[in-house]
Amino acid sequence: MSAESKVNIKIFKAYLLINQSSRLLAAIGYSRLPPNKTSVVPYIFAIVAAVGMLLPIVYLFIRGGSINESTITLLLRPQTLNTLFRTIVLTATVTISSVMIGVPLAWLLTRTDLPLRKMWIVLAFLPLAIPSYVAGFIVMTAIGPRGLLQQLLSPIGVDRLPEIYGFPGAAITLTLLTYPYVFMTVRSAITRLDPALEEASSSLGKSPKETFFQITLHLLRPAILSGALLVSLYTVSDFGAVSLMRYQTFTWSIYLQYEAGFNHQSAATLCIVLLLIAIPIVYIESRMRGHAKYFRSASGAARPLKPIRLGRWTFFATLFCSGLVFASLLIPASVLIYWLIRGVDAGNTLVPIWHTAWNSFYVSILAAAIIIGISFPIASLTARQNTKLARAIEQLSYLGFALPGIVIGLSLVFFGIRLVNPLYQTMFMLILAYSILFMAPAIGTLRASLQQINPHVEEAARGLGASPFRTLLKITLPLIKPGLIAGSSLIFVLTIKELPATLILSPIGFMTLAGSVWSAASEAFFTRAAHASLILILLSSLPLAFATIRNSEDRW
Repeated sequence: MSAESKVNIKIFKAYLLINQSSRLLAAIGYSRLPPNKTSVVPYIFAIVAAVGMLLPIVYLFIRGGSINESTITLLLRPQTLNTLFRTIVLTATVTISSVMIGVPLAWLLTRTDLPLRKMWIVLAFLPLAIPSYVAGFIVMTAIGPRGLLQQLLSPIGVDRLPEIYGFPGAAITLTLLTYPYVFMTVRSAITRLDPALEEASSSLGKSPKETFFQITLHLLRPAILSGALLVSLYTVSDFGAVSLMRYQTFTWSIYLQYEAGFNHQSAATLCIVLLLIAIPIVYIESRMRGHAKYFRSASGAARPLKPIRLGRWTFFATLFCSGLVFASLLIPASVLIYWLIRGVDAGNTLVPIWHTAWNSFYVSILAAAIIIGISFPIASLTARQNTKLARAIEQLSYLGFALPGIVIGLSLVFFGIRLVNPLYQTMFMLILAYSILFMAPAIGTLRASLQQINPHVEEAARGLGASPFRTLLKITLPLIKPGLIAGSSLIFVLTIKELPATLILSPIGFMTLAGSVWSAASEAFFTRAAHASLILILLSSLPLAFATIRNSEDRW
């Protein structure tokens, strides 16, 4: 008997116990099982995480919190207001586009009999591994006015392509980079759907279309909103794509203040405005998510979902997946390979970077394990108890995701030198930066999975005599395995490509692939940059492929 079958049997027995003992419990005055005696532990983790996530915000108010005439002039000048409007428009466009791509893609690759689903799943994840500064340069050189596409079309008389710079280029680039956020969270949620709900809808006379929009989409709402929130905050904080596409947003203005003018007070003031943009986004997501329940309440163990036969729609579904992968992955990979081959033919030598690749892999695995471990108690609090403290800590983590990496790095340098100097430029400080930056995606993914588990299952396990740790190990973790895999893979990919915080906080001599790409590109060594970028994408694909193949939820 498989481990999953044993878990389902235990859940079934637990439900029977609840059904048989509910009247007795009510008769003696109990409405629920005794509270968890170790419930204080998640709060300890959450409070410790909150202290770390508050550091960048405290730093910003120290640097730019004072209000004077120059600050007011900076905030009210027409250029600042125009930048605010441009940032909001870009964020809304990219978020809506990513949802429109990610939700159908997750449904196709999880609920249908589309051929080669596992291959499509791995390929759909990989755009997350492409740094935005690399993607922006690829778009510029591939489909720019005189890019590679124009060179291919020049024999038929095409001398110049339309301008790609500005809003169109930034929106296209960021959409192709961020739709996997929605795809990943929604896909992990779909694997936990109860097929009995769709069957009940069909038995009531609902068409498949009505069932999808009235039942399935409602159950997927937490995952969709979680993915959309990540896309919105990523777009707000992005610098690489918008700078190369020449579309000025708040993040670009902040970088210019830090690096060009090196005006920390003005940059910190703009960062505070950036937080004021992120706060309404987080609040709207929280309100739309609401307090609805998304788990099944009937007794019995959930059955696996049956694949939907596409039939004649298989061709169009394959065409959709192929076009998306071609635009988001194959074109960037082809451009990088072109640079690599062209440089080697020209006599450029490739410097071995296996040690650098190992550094990236090691620190990304370590960061993923630590961040998931810290995020689980917070996600559990928001999904189960939903107290004001839990919601505040969760929303605070999203503000960290919205801040540029350079702000996180400089804030930790500021506090590290003054308060914990022995930890400055150590692996601890680097992992702390990654935790502040990427805890939000982990919490969002885990929370969406936990919200689909009936909490009475865990309470019943406690009633049967299982300890809290055994309940977690034998019941909760197996049930949210898709979310754990999705969150771990996401954190790994985000960490491996993070640049500003890594450059600022890395221990002396600790070079990563992202740093190699940046160093080579800044010195115009495009062959070396392409070499490091291709290894980065390949390295990111290995955990994703392994997780997809080993994930039992992908087997019908």
